[in-house]
Amino acid sequence: MGNPIKKRKRMTPFQKILLGFIGVIVLGALILMLPISSQSGAFTPFDQALFTSTSAVCVTGLVVQDTATYWSGFGQAVILVLIQIGGLGVITMMSTAMMLVGKRLSFSQRTTMQNAISAPNLGGIVRLTKFVLKGTALVELIGAVVMMPVFIIDHGARGIWMAVFHSVSAFCNAGFDLMGRPGQKFASMTYYSSHPLINIVLMLLIIVGGIGFLTWKDVVTYKFRFKRYRLQSKVILITSAVLIAVPAVIFFLYDFAQLPLGERILGSLFQSVTTRTAGFNTLDLTSMTSIGQAIFIVLMLIGGSPGSTAGGMKTTTIAVLVANAVSIFRRKDDPECFGRRIDAGVVKVASTVFLMYITLCFAGAAVICAIEKLPAGVCLFETASAVGTVGLTLGITPQLGLISHIILILLMFLGRVGGLTVIYAAVTGSGDKMSKLPAEQITVG
Repeated sequence: MGNPIKKRKRMTPFQKILLGFIGVIVLGALILMLPISSQSGAFTPFDQALFTSTSAVCVTGLVVQDTATYWSGFGQAVILVLIQIGGLGVITMMSTAMMLVGKRLSFSQRTTMQNAISAPNLGGIVRLTKFVLKGTALVELIGAVVMMPVFIIDHGARGIWMAVFHSVSAFCNAGFDLMGRPGQKFASMTYYSSHPLINIVLMLLIIVGGIGFLTWKDVVTYKFRFKRYRLQSKVILITSAVLIAVPAVIFFLYDFAQLPLGERILGSLFQSVTTRTAGFNTLDLTSMTSIGQAIFIVLMLIGGSPGSTAGGMKTTTIAVLVANAVSIFRRKDDPECFGRRIDAGVVKVASTVFLMYITLCFAGAAVICAIEKLPAGVCLFETASAVGTVGLTLGITPQLGLISHIILILLMFLGRVGGLTVIYAAVTGSGDKMSKLPAEQITVG
């Protein structure tokens, strides 16, 4: 009697994505702990290194130590590498390394890449990945070259490194900056609040990085022939434009009244764009009105677009929910957009994602509020920034305790990899699609 051969259980694409992110985060934290990573030459506590590594890989930007004044050049380089890996995706970078050494990708690896970059189908996934890598390198290089003269004039030779760092950080929607000084830490981009070139370049990098790789493909392929774009690209571009323009007008009307007209327009537009999960700020967010801060919370939760360097619940999620609401108001069976019907399964996923992000944001804020004895609004701003992987803060991040930092770490991680990815990684297999329970009506609304 022989023992039956046990079939080796393969990891699902979602489990590979999850473990890939965890592995890079832990490795990054261990490197950042080393004395060579800090300017003081001392070991960095694991919790602080882990927070920084998580924030970098999850392209968030929340920090417990000022990046410019605490971390050495080596430490800053490590953070930049983590940002680049997190922005493009761990799986994408690992697959790229395999392609560079001449290895062919298996079917399983291609499937994992498809899930990692939210590609609609498996065919052409390698070509799409090469397109993403070339596009990323080109955009980041252009951004660095354009900003370099300004930074060199202000900071000397160090301006070269600063231009590269901020270009990558902006494109990856990370929000890490090197603007802190011994007397004024956590300054973000406030020193350049009135500089049109730096503001415009950073905004363009944030937008390009946040609209998604498939949207790039449509723009490059079809140029200005908008009607030929795929439905997702149309939804992303229109929704992103609305989410930038409308809040910018509101910020202009209710905030920053003390600024000159030109700087007020530039500041309002930049603060609106940065909620696409970028994390930079050029103006003091603590001086904003309660209306402005509330809008920030909503925008941070929405975040960027699928298949991009940004996090959050995604612009398409909100667009689908709005389209579904409109269809109900108009008494139609299915939501419609640009002459296409949206499948009911997509609406269910959008509703689930929305509920998950809202729950995570409010639950995290409630716990931090109870532990730290801080105003609920401030805590809600912090957790929305974390789960939306934005990185904006009202200044409380470094002062929070260990438990609160752990909560923010979990929120940043879930916000980047996606709550559904974690669930799909934990629960394998599929439900019984052949049978259904009896239906019964329930009144809602």
